[in-house]
Amino acid sequence: MLSQIKFLFFTHGLGLFQQICSKLNFCNLSLFCMKRENVLIILSMLVLAFFLAKMFDGGKMSTGSQPTQELIYSDFKARVASGDVVNAQIIGDSLIEGFTQDGLGYRTYIPAEDPSVIDYLRLYQIPINYVPEKSLPWYLKILINWGPFLLIFGIWMVLMRRMQGGAGGGLFSIGRSRAKKMDPEEMKVTFEDVAGVEEAKDDLRETVEFLRDPAKFRKLGGRIPKGMLMSGLPGTGKTLLAKAVAGEAEVPFFSMSGSDFVEMFVGVGASRVRDMFEQGRQNTPCIIFIDEIDAVGGSRGTGMGGGNDEREQTLNQLLVEMDGFDGMEGIIVIAATNRPDVLDPALLRPGRFDRQVNIPLPDVKGREEILHIHAKKVQMADGVDMSIIARGTPGFSGADLKNLINEAALGGARNNKTELKLADFEWARDKVMMGTERRSMVMSDKEKRNTAYHEAGHALVSALLPNTDPIHKVTIVPRGRSLGLTAFLPKNDSHSYDIDFLNNRITIAMGGRAAEEIIFDEVTTGASNDIQQATDTIRNMICNWGMNKSFGPIVFGSDKQLNVLGRSIGVGREYSEKTATEIDKEMRKTIKFHDEKAKKLLRDNIDVLHKIVDVLMKEETIEGSYILELLGQNKSKVEPVGG
Repeated sequence: MLSQIKFLFFTHGLGLFQQICSKLNFCNLSLFCMKRENVLIILSMLVLAFFLAKMFDGGKMSTGSQPTQELIYSDFKARVASGDVVNAQIIGDSLIEGFTQDGLGYRTYIPAEDPSVIDYLRLYQIPINYVPEKSLPWYLKILINWGPFLLIFGIWMVLMRRMQGGAGGGLFSIGRSRAKKMDPEEMKVTFEDVAGVEEAKDDLRETVEFLRDPAKFRKLGGRIPKGMLMSGLPGTGKTLLAKAVAGEAEVPFFSMSGSDFVEMFVGVGASRVRDMFEQGRQNTPCIIFIDEIDAVGGSRGTGMGGGNDEREQTLNQLLVEMDGFDGMEGIIVIAATNRPDVLDPALLRPGRFDRQVNIPLPDVKGREEILHIHAKKVQMADGVDMSIIARGTPGFSGADLKNLINEAALGGARNNKTELKLADFEWARDKVMMGTERRSMVMSDKEKRNTAYHEAGHALVSALLPNTDPIHKVTIVPRGRSLGLTAFLPKNDSHSYDIDFLNNRITIAMGGRAAEEIIFDEVTTGASNDIQQATDTIRNMICNWGMNKSFGPIVFGSDKQLNVLGRSIGVGREYSEKTATEIDKEMRKTIKFHDEKAKKLLRDNIDVLHKIVDVLMKEETIEGSYILELLGQNKSKVEPVGG
């Protein structure tokens, strides 16, 4: 029975050894051996395999190099009686070994019920030798019996530590906070490194003044907000602003992600919250920054695990800690999220997050300032006008603009340039917005000409209509999923649009399809996105913006939507079937009107359309100013492309 137990333990140990080897990428031995921790694991597993082999062997004596067979006790006595046994060596009280007449070794065990085996061997005149059973020292017995278990426990501890991301203290520090502390001398970010969010910087400067001189606010009985919640789209600079506050105030900065609080073990998140605030109290004044707080601060009662799951316990502890420490302690909590709508109301009440700071996307001036900050790190030619890039990147966040500068630097390095010009930044902008140029894409002459007329139709209609954005350039070089592009360069960011601008926008969208139909008397799938944009604009004008004379200033439907598992699901419409039919008829009538308007403009200027296409077929890319020259208009409608 003991042998079977040891055999099972041995096989399970080998299975564990194989699983650990596969987890540690044992095939890549050269890289594996470079890590000291991995080498220790290898040595530990080799020692473990040795111990398992010794346990499986059971300390059995060997009969030399001769093959040995196990005999049951009755067969052994029968062979002794038949004269087949040559000799017998008794080992201890239970084992007999020896050789038979054919030179084979044998082994058998003496049952406790038959102590007369020596007399039996003497009866048949078998030579007998007695050897005392060898015993190991007590410390080796303990090592062999307990060593494998200790090694397995040690390897398990190392793997658990790796699963925790290498946090100090191993398994016993699982409840410790993972907040990264940055001392004042390490904080190199200040408000000068942040641009495009001047209003948010003004709100945060008050926090900096409190951390520098708290007595100034206490004289009048004022209380600095305990918490500040920064919300905004990804890449708008929420984390950068928090670092800038710590850098300006010259105080310790603790940074932690909301997902770092939540673990599979119940109570771990709450323990980490307590430990994080305890560290903050020991380093006052300081700033505690929690990024992506929606991972732990979502509304309670909406989860699948009821009211006692780990995330909600962590949130409860966070609420208690923020309500429990006094604002005079000098601890300010700054949190960031992309989704403030999902946060628990108790987290947003005054006394916890007293102030909410919205971080919007930068406007054209802010984008230019951000570009100048990041452009300091690259070699740039003199005279590069960043305002052109800023005007051509509406909707870009600070992270997008930083990536644009980096793409320009990488592209310039590939082309062996010593400095970057405006053309390099425009190339990087197009790459970020639409993808890499697909110059290797094979297009037939017919498809290429069709694309040229399509893009020329957009550009020509835009140039002929008033109250439109200036044309920047037209290209038929494929990028991403697009076969061509007509780019516009607004002079300023627009926050609201009038009816004329929106109507012209619809006509421009239909210009590409109209040109295809006029020239080739057929349409292609290339206009699918244009039709979608035109349809969405018309529907919004009728149903949401009150810009249709037939229906007047009324909203059809509402913005109320159900949020299920992070996705918005629209509710049923709030108007009758008859109204829906009238809306469909009005949409059809409007889009047909703009399609005919685009065709008329193109037919009246068909010669200019052909000239634009001829140049596009040769050059592939033309500037907007060229189209205005063909029409005899003033070039001031579009800025020339530099570089």
